[in-house]
Amino acid sequence: MSDMNLSERYPKTVTLADGAEIEFRLMTAAERDDILSFAQALPMEDLLFLRVDLTQPEVVDDWVTNTKLGSSTTILAYDSDGMVGYATVHRNIAPWTRRVGELRINVNKTYRSRGLGKRMTSEIFDVARGIGVKKLMANMTSDQHGAQAAFRHLGFVPEALLTDYVEDRNGTPRDLVIMSFDMEGHTDLVADTAQL
Repeated sequence: MSDMNLSERYPKTVTLADGAEIEFRLMTAAERDDILSFAQALPMEDLLFLRVDLTQPEVVDDWVTNTKLGSSTTILAYDSDGMVGYATVHRNIAPWTRRVGELRINVNKTYRSRGLGKRMTSEIFDVARGIGVKKLMANMTSDQHGAQAAFRHLGFVPEALLTDYVEDRNGTPRDLVIMSFDMEGHTDLVADTAQL
C-alpha cells in the first residue's frame, strides 16, 4: 500500500456496533489544531502515559513533520463533533530498524469499550502492513494492565521490562514494558478478539 493508495483509501466512514458513525482520515498538516484540541481535552490520567506531550504545539508540529517525512503514518477518527481518536505507526529511519514500527493509539474516553479502539487497531495494522512494516512494537508502563491485556489479545508478547525507565508527568519513575508483534502472524480474526 503506497502513499498514493492511502490517499485513495481515506477518508472513509465506519459504523460502530452501537450505530455511531466515525470517519477515518489520513493525518495531514491540516489536522494540527484538531490534534492539539484532542490532546488538551484528555483527562490527566491519560496525559500521564503519553509518550510525548501532545498538549504542546511544538510537539504536534514535530509529529506533522514526521508525517511529511514518512516516518509516521496516522489515521485520525472523527465523529460529528470533532476528533475522537488516533492510531499511528511510527518508524525509525535507521536502516537496521526500518522494518519495525511503533504502534500508538488513543481514543476519547466516551468511545472506550464501544469498539472504536478495536476498529482503529485493525485499520492501523493494515496500514502498517501496507507500508512494509514487519514487526510492531508497543510501549507502556507496567501498571497499564488494561493496555497490556488488549495488546496480548492482539497477539503481542512482552519482550522486555525496563525498571524505572520512564517518568510520568509528575516525575514519578515507572517501569516500561515493551511488547512486540510479528506482522506475518496477524489476521483480521486476531484483531476481532481485541478488547479495546
